Formats: sequence, structure tokens, C-alpha cells
Amino acid sequence: MLFLTVPYAEKDEAKALGARWNPTRRRWYVPDGVAPAAFAKWAGQGGDVAGDAGATAKGGRVDSYQGNTVVGTNYVALEHDCNPFEPCAQCTAALAGSAWLQARQQLGKRS
Repeated sequence: MLFLTVPYAEKDEAKALGARWNPTRRRWYVPDGVAPAAFAKWAGQGGDVAGDAGATAKGGRVDSYQGNTVVGTNYVALEHDCNPFEPCAQCTAALAGSAWLQARQQLGKRS
């Protein structure tokens, strides 16, 4: 499901293409099974994909109620995908000296 940012003046256009209104989130969305290509102009304005393990195209976690990207104080955006369960030289170099790594090391000392 792809959530959209549709201006009120364009709601009828989005609805005609197959978008649906989510009253809880108060946002338009593309239901599963509908091709999202026609909704590109609204998806690029803060739209997010629900059910994608909480990630957005911009990175970060998604507040499931509001649909907003949540970036914590220790969040580090990495420019590539890697297996989070295996060591990665590129990630290790990017995280060296970061607040995220320091927080992780502190957690490891408590265990």
C-alpha cells in the first residue's frame, strides 16, 4: 500500500485513478494490486510505502499512526543496502565514530 500526499483540489483525480481514502490516517493511498505509476506526482511529496518493514524511500522508520518518517538522535542514513546480519566494510567505515556506534557499544557493555 502506497500512501500519497494529494492536495484537496486533486482528490477527484486521484480517486478516478483508483486511490482510496484512509480516514484513520487522513491520507489517500494506492491499494494493493493497483499499479502505482499513475500516482507518481503525489507519491514523491512525502508518500510512503506501508508494510515495507517500516522503511521509506528516504530512509528511517515510519510512525505507523501518523505515517511520518521518524529519525532519532542516533539515526545514520547509509547509501547502500547490505545484509544487516553480516559485517560490512562500507557500513563499518561509515559508522566509525558515530553516535549510533557509541550507543551500540554502551548497550553491549550492559549485557
